[in-house]
Amino acid sequence: MAEVVVIGAGLSGTLMAYELLPQLSKDDHLTVVSQGPVYHFVPSNPWVAVGWRKRGDIEVDLVDIMNRKGIRLLTQGAQRVNPSENRVELADGTSIDYDYLVVATGPELAFDEIPGLGPDGHTQSICHVDHASNARQAFEQLAANPGPVVIGAVQGASCFGPAYEFLFILETELRRRKLRDRVPMTFVTSEPYIGHLGLDGVGDTKGLLESEMREKHIKWITNARVTNVEPGKMSVEELSDDGSIRKTHALPFSYSMMLPAFRGVAAVRGIEKLANPRGFVIVDKYQRNPAFPNIFAIGVCVAIAPVGPTPVPVGVPKTGFMIESMVTATARNIGSLLRGERPTAQATWNAICLADFGDSGVAFLAQPQIPPRNVNWSSKGEWVHYAKVAFEKYFLRKIRRGESEPFYERFLLDKLNIAKVREVEPAE
Repeated sequence: MAEVVVIGAGLSGTLMAYELLPQLSKDDHLTVVSQGPVYHFVPSNPWVAVGWRKRGDIEVDLVDIMNRKGIRLLTQGAQRVNPSENRVELADGTSIDYDYLVVATGPELAFDEIPGLGPDGHTQSICHVDHASNARQAFEQLAANPGPVVIGAVQGASCFGPAYEFLFILETELRRRKLRDRVPMTFVTSEPYIGHLGLDGVGDTKGLLESEMREKHIKWITNARVTNVEPGKMSVEELSDDGSIRKTHALPFSYSMMLPAFRGVAAVRGIEKLANPRGFVIVDKYQRNPAFPNIFAIGVCVAIAPVGPTPVPVGVPKTGFMIESMVTATARNIGSLLRGERPTAQATWNAICLADFGDSGVAFLAQPQIPPRNVNWSSKGEWVHYAKVAFEKYFLRKIRRGESEPFYERFLLDKLNIAKVREVEPAE
């Protein structure tokens, strides 16, 4: 009998639980530790922030679903992992032992690294549905009293797609309300060029996104380091390729949404050999930590090296398809270990993304995610917007039913026929 524990019940943790079940015997136990009982579909947060969705539209109560599937759900959250004791301390002072642990916590949002950044400071966020709901209220204030807008991602950020999405979704909503002519817009990013995305670009994302910004009269600053945010003013240093300060900017704003840098959560941060200095979990090609081989990690909490040096620190994104691939590989590997076999499944770490712009969008496929690539493709059109809407409905329906299947594989690859990519590749 094995005790398998998953900490985190977001995209990676929920899918992990669903896919682990078929790998377990009737005597094995599966527990999910979450921060509360509700799952949120994070890709819809930009829509919540402009009122196109209500938070209830993108929420799923996991209690009945997990209970129906025979999964124990603990909603008090994880306080600290103790690898030497095979135990997780929980936030209420209790603890749970494990034979195998999967860390699927997502990141901690490092707003505190820049004075004045974040919902507790002077900028908005779409990283969590609570933030997106607050951003909606701030947007209505902007609509009542239009002024300059600054959108983007700060130094150390690793998830640039949502920043671009929100930029264009906000622009679309402003046009619909006949307010766009009264709202100057600036995009501020740590990327070395527009469309870098933490991936050194995919296909012609540079050309596609720059063209979209020019067409919509949006200014931009790249190689940007945000130093301070005050009420209505953002201080930005624009760096040259050699890292020297090329120019400084004092950007006025009536509304700002800036994505923060990520770091590992407190439950694993600072644990030697488990996490790197930033707090992300170190894994091998089987998603397993080399020092503690009964601990696996999936999703945004995984340590991945940047694609190369940049004047301003830029992280690597973990897209939904990559996360799904990690989930499937980890489920198969834990199943193998439970049967006394060695792990062989490896995640492909390909990137597929649908970036919605409100009335159009950009899709890209990077296979593998880190260049050089076998597939390096991007495309723009109205179909991306409609595909994103359809995928939201498809995904939430599957989550509510508790169905375990490769969502991105089935929808993005099979239904949209973007490409055919193997989800998990065996070891050589």
